[in-house]
Amino acid sequence: MNGRKIAITGAFGVLGQAVAKAAADQGGQLALIDIAPSGPAPEGAFVRGGVDLTDPAAAKAAFDEIAQRLGGLDVLVNVAGGFVWQTLEEGDVSAFDRLYALNTKTCVNASRAALPHIKASSAGRIVNVGAHGAVKAAAGMGAYAASKAGVHRVTEALAEELKGTGVTVNAVLPSIIDTPTNRADMPKAKFDTWVKPEELAAVILFLASEQASAVTGALIPVVGRV
Repeated sequence: MNGRKIAITGAFGVLGQAVAKAAADQGGQLALIDIAPSGPAPEGAFVRGGVDLTDPAAAKAAFDEIAQRLGGLDVLVNVAGGFVWQTLEEGDVSAFDRLYALNTKTCVNASRAALPHIKASSAGRIVNVGAHGAVKAAAGMGAYAASKAGVHRVTEALAEELKGTGVTVNAVLPSIIDTPTNRADMPKAKFDTWVKPEELAAVILFLASEQASAVTGALIPVVGRV
């Protein structure tokens, strides 16, 4: 990532922080985006908090400012998203709208806003965070899986649209990420089988690298030992 100009959405969450730290350690120039007003950031990173990526105008304003601050943009990592577990019969149908906005729409709006800048890069990269649980949904995962399946299809479609450029578009499909929230929600689970944020960040940064130029439209399972 040495010298690469990298924007990360959802940057204040556990995975966003892991990606940011790994990219900074490799010499990346970072812009961190989140709906939260502030959060932890590596030294020297440009932080843009309070950005509602469900709003296309807000996304465009944020990425135009980022490109100006960094002097361009090489990489977008779409980490922003959310999760709800509920059964279809007993749950609130509004969860489908909410998770579509948090997962699919933020990915679409950020990608559209970043594209004019990323296409100017000699090795533009977009890496999305999908979900292995969206390949075949389990009970209670309908709304979440539907929204992440949308991320998968957007990844594939945009990769095809950009094949005539130097921009690649890929997604990682984690199983259960080892976060404090997931541990609290599943206290009896075998945590050592889960995907560590640092492990997932390493795969993301490979896909964001210049060395991954031959990989586009891929949905990469990162499932640990689950």
